[in-house]
Amino acid sequence: MKSERGIGFFALIFCLLVIGVFIAFSIYLIRLDNIIRDKFEGNRWDIPAKVFARPLEVYANAPIDQADFQQELNLLGYKNSDNYTKSGHYVVQDKTLYVHTRGFDFGDSVDPEQILQVSFADNQVAEVKATKPSNTGIARLEPMLIGGIYPQHNEDRVLIKLNKVPKPLIQALIATEDRNFYHHHGISFRGTARALVSNVTGGKRQGGSTLTQQLVKNFYLTPERTLKRKVNEALMALLLEFHYDKDEILEAYLNEVNLGQNGNYSVNGYGLASQFYFGLPLSELSIAQQAYLVGLVQGPTLYNPWKNPEGAKNRRNIVLKNMLVMGYLTQEQYETESAKALNIIDKPTIGPARFPDFLDIVRRQLKTEYQEGDLTNQGLKIFTTLDPIAQTKIQASFLDSVSKLSKANPSRLKDLQGAVLVSHPENGELIAAVGSTRDFTGFNRAIDAKRQVGSLLKPIIYLSALESGRYTWASRIEDSPISIPTDGNKTWTPKNYSGSGYGYVPMAQALANSYNLSAVRLGQEFGLATFSNNLTKFGVASKIPNYPSIFLGAVDMSPMEVLSIYGNFATGGFKYPNKAIRSVVDSSGRLLDRYSLNVQQTIDPSSAYLLNYGLQRVMSSGTGKVAYNTFPADLKLAGKSGTTNDTRDSWFAGYSGNNLAVVWLGLDDNKVTGLTGSSGALPVWINVMKQIRQKPVNLRQTDDVQWQWLDTASGDLSAQGCEGALYIPLLRHTVPKRATPCGLPHYQVEPTYIPEAQVDPNAMPADEIENFIRESENEMEQDLSNNGRVISSGSFEH
Repeated sequence: MKSERGIGFFALIFCLLVIGVFIAFSIYLIRLDNIIRDKFEGNRWDIPAKVFARPLEVYANAPIDQADFQQELNLLGYKNSDNYTKSGHYVVQDKTLYVHTRGFDFGDSVDPEQILQVSFADNQVAEVKATKPSNTGIARLEPMLIGGIYPQHNEDRVLIKLNKVPKPLIQALIATEDRNFYHHHGISFRGTARALVSNVTGGKRQGGSTLTQQLVKNFYLTPERTLKRKVNEALMALLLEFHYDKDEILEAYLNEVNLGQNGNYSVNGYGLASQFYFGLPLSELSIAQQAYLVGLVQGPTLYNPWKNPEGAKNRRNIVLKNMLVMGYLTQEQYETESAKALNIIDKPTIGPARFPDFLDIVRRQLKTEYQEGDLTNQGLKIFTTLDPIAQTKIQASFLDSVSKLSKANPSRLKDLQGAVLVSHPENGELIAAVGSTRDFTGFNRAIDAKRQVGSLLKPIIYLSALESGRYTWASRIEDSPISIPTDGNKTWTPKNYSGSGYGYVPMAQALANSYNLSAVRLGQEFGLATFSNNLTKFGVASKIPNYPSIFLGAVDMSPMEVLSIYGNFATGGFKYPNKAIRSVVDSSGRLLDRYSLNVQQTIDPSSAYLLNYGLQRVMSSGTGKVAYNTFPADLKLAGKSGTTNDTRDSWFAGYSGNNLAVVWLGLDDNKVTGLTGSSGALPVWINVMKQIRQKPVNLRQTDDVQWQWLDTASGDLSAQGCEGALYIPLLRHTVPKRATPCGLPHYQVEPTYIPEAQVDPNAMPADEIENFIRESENEMEQDLSNNGRVISSGSFEH
């Protein structure tokens, strides 16, 4: 009886243990099942934000020449071929290109894959034909990927859909990694048993894993080699196959598998690996190239094509052999593909950003508007204003120009640094940015370098004078020594660059030649507060000191702030905030932000028109004359040089009708460079502006502006051919009521009478003024003959 009771007791204990084990195992399975489903059905991957350049728009009469169009295609990885049957290929026939585009999903819209016929004539697009034309007549190439904003765990991938994956790649994967993929339920008992025996007995390590198990290992588990992990792998593989069909599992595998290392970032998935190794989208790879990517599954490091090209090729051929054995390739196809070279690109295309300074500006703008997590794991698409053709040319030109300056004076300028920014003033879009002459370190001089700007700020002083109505460009202003009391018993005594004053000079001459003394005197007349308020209004965010030396640019600013200031001048009095981003689209195609035009009037257009004339005089007869002599005169370029004390900083800011560029040069340790704005930054600015197509400056002349000949000695009306006459724009209410004896026959006004005793003894000799005036006449005569017409006695409309 006791024996039976004992047996029953042990049976009960055993049953309880079995039940307990069963319950524990069930709980464990449920936990594993929750892990499987939560991640597989949720946000599977942290997808970095991808940053794109502007898409190139092609239409009839577009200002794009054939060379630039081909360069854009090459930057995008298109191949110049003898046919265009495949996407990513183009054919050149004289002045016509046939391009098989890839199409592009912009998120909120989709451009189709199609064939374009683009013809060129006279350095522009003559005609565009498309197999899938739009109703706008505009075709677009896909935008160039210029970088990403990566997750903290340093993974990168380009998601692909199974129906977009080339069939040979799937066949190669099945033939090499899991020939029974479509027949098993997640695990291969034979393969797992073989691997376990080999690993336990110390034999050669074998995987024995199905594609499902490999996905589980990469997706859910740590890389440790333990029995527990292997059991978990098998259980989770069974659960995965229970819940999801084979195609879902295969698509996840294709996006998850690790296929290499790009610096600190792992290359995950075949979509990104195709770009990394071949610089092409997956759909454009040959069978041999697809086979190579499949071969990397067994060891991206071992079969690294740059370090072990022979091993990489052998591994690829093994994959091709597997495809032959499985009947996916014919013997002829196998022999053809296995004879091919690897055709790996020289450098990974998704290495360090090609345009890191511009990308840095984009990142900084985004981080003021988005959470870090949104940028690093939500798969946002960032469409920027970058023009990759302009950026490439400008970057090369900038580096070459700075290098030449350095070589000309290696002892002083060996470490010469600089920055350049180029924008379209009519909308504030930044098209190119360079913040260093060397590799990007995180210090972006285009926005981080705060340096004194020198004479770049003088136009603001002259603007105040013009706005007051008390001055015209012909007004004679005093350029003589001045001392200004500052804090305590100190005084500030500015000097001209030449060291001496020039007496009384026309205001146009004072700006054109960047005289310091006259600028300070004029600045004092209108006050520090007026000057500082204008700086703030024009877009300066830096702290503006309250002492008179700011009239000569003794204030620290970044090139980006200078770009903001001159944007007001280039647009005729309107401020468009500098922007590097056009739109942001989320992974679902929802438009999050579209950065539309945000314009603010900052200068009366009439006053802005007058100021533009003064800046054009800088180019035609002043410190920017080298540029005026380099470019066609009909561009009517405008700009201003800037030089700081002891020539520590060299600046130039200037614009055409469609491009505004700012250049800064200096040394990071703020030592003397010996470069003025004209000898340093201006040559660089000229070479930068040569790289892009320019349009003439064409600000609208308002009804309140007239062009008149004024006498620079008296400020009264004069006429063409009269001594000391200057042809200038001026506000209607400032037109003089009197005329000089030489000009009187042209007007119905009072004659000028200047008693001899009232002639200013400090006035410059007439012959010196006449030299300056003559240069004005030569340029303005053409304007007068081409654009002027008599509208009333002695008045002209320009």
